This record gives sequence, C-alpha cells and structure tokens, in this order.
Amino acid sequence: MKYLIVGLGNMGAKYDDTRHNIGFEVVDLLAKELGASWKHLHLGDVAKGKYKGRTLVLLKPSTYMNLSGKSVRYWLQKEKIPKENLLVIMDDLNLSFGKQRLKGKGSDGGHNGLKDIDQMTGGNNYARLRCGIGDDFSKGRQIDFVLGKWTSDERDQLGSLLQYAADTAKSFAAIGLNFTMNSFNKK
Repeated sequence: MKYLIVGLGNMGAKYDDTRHNIGFEVVDLLAKELGASWKHLHLGDVAKGKYKGRTLVLLKPSTYMNLSGKSVRYWLQKEKIPKENLLVIMDDLNLSFGKQRLKGKGSDGGHNGLKDIDQMTGGNNYARLRCGIGDDFSKGRQIDFVLGKWTSDERDQLGSLLQYAADTAKSFAAIGLNFTMNSFNKK
C-alpha cells in the first residue's frame, strides 16, 4: 500500500524555520527517520520510504502554499494513490502552539493551502493533520506572525512537537485514520 504524506510550506531560504513551514519540517523528520532522500521533481520535492510494509511518498510542494493543490493532485495521480491514503500536514492558527488535530475531512478553515487542495482534488474528503502555531499576534499582523520565525521558547519545544506529528503520520499509514485519531488526538 502507498500513502502520500504532504507537508505544506513554501520553498526558499526566506521561509525556512517559519511557522507556516511546519508541514515541511514534519516531512523532513519523516524522511530522516525512513532514511529517504529528497529529490527535486515535477511540482515538488519527493522522498520515498518504507514503514511497516507501507510505501510512504513524502511531498513538499514547490508551488507555494496557496497553490498546493496542483502538486498534490499530480502526485496522487502519478503514484496511483487513492485519496483515502492522502494525509496533508499544515500549520493552524486556531490551535494553540503545541496542539494538533487529525481529521478525516473538513473545511479549509481559512487555510489557503487546503482551499486549493480541495478545489484541485474534488473535495475535502482527505485526512489533514493541523499543527497548532497559536495566535499570539496583534490585529492586522497575522501574515507577519505566520511567516515569522519560531521564538526561542517555541524552538525549544518544537522537536518534540515535530516528533509527535511524524509519529501521527506513521500511525495513519500503519493502523488507519480512526485508530490514529483515537490515539493521537488526546493530547
């Protein structure tokens, strides 16, 4: 069985270590754990690895966050992966820093990356792992906050949060959505 695990973010050094790129950071950790190497291919960076007999195709779209759907659709089709084996990992302002929420479908919640994936793949019926980045910004400063670098306090906690999200993604592939939601949505 194959799974497409997509980390949302923006390519380029100026976006490295920003809250908006937490999806990239999670799939980078997964690639490292699986011993998978990244290759720059059509519409994204791709790494493939095995976990408990499943093939995980990891994707960092190169289309920028707001146009992620084109890359996701392409790799679902190219790898012949059913949509129920798709997991999208991204930042969420509506969850406090350190919280995460896995769901099997749902609204885009104002997240432009999800909005584009919904449009390009024909609906919102795919798993998404929302990683909370908090909402500690003044009125009108949302973009600066989302595209801002992690604070030193956040950076100190980030390793364990990325590990928890990576473990959630591996569980999704190994034991399925419902068991994973029951196990990993508790914290």
